[in-house]
Amino acid sequence: MRQTLIGILATSALLFTGPAALAAEEGNSTAAQLSRDSHAALQKLYARVPLAKSLGPKAYAILVFPDVVKAGLIVGGQYGEGALLKGGKTIGYYNTGGASYGLQAGAQKYGYALFLMNAKALARINEAEGFEVGVGPSVVVIDEGMAKQTTTKTMDDDIYAFIFGQKGLMAGIGIQGNKITKINPK
Repeated sequence: MRQTLIGILATSALLFTGPAALAAEEGNSTAAQLSRDSHAALQKLYARVPLAKSLGPKAYAILVFPDVVKAGLIVGGQYGEGALLKGGKTIGYYNTGGASYGLQAGAQKYGYALFLMNAKALARINEAEGFEVGVGPSVVVIDEGMAKQTTTKTMDDDIYAFIFGQKGLMAGIGIQGNKITKINPK
């Protein structure tokens, strides 16, 4: 019975994390495509969230991941690719990946943008071994409720994260790690 339960959980985890793993393996986004998609996603974020639009010109650079796939059942994974924008131009390409473990089930697709407010934050993102969210500069995640109550005059952290375009259903609680690494797309 115990072996059957372990087999079912392992199979389920593979089925749910398959899309994220497949996206990570394929990595078939071209530089031009990533740049175009990242610029378009940022414009959509600006149209929906006035705080993001007012924060944009004050940011040192903005790292945009237009499509991140997250899936899991007990064990989960997420993966996406994006572009680093500075002064309206693309200056680099990155991937975001992570694993999670805990009480969770489902699949979801979303995007997120990191507003890097100073050179120190950009330097941390560009470190050779990658940037681990939660280590180093402070990252403040801004949800829609917080965005309505916050002004750029009161913001003095290193990095602000805006999550947008959630599709699908991912429910549960878990311990999650996320790493951002520089890439060289085709």
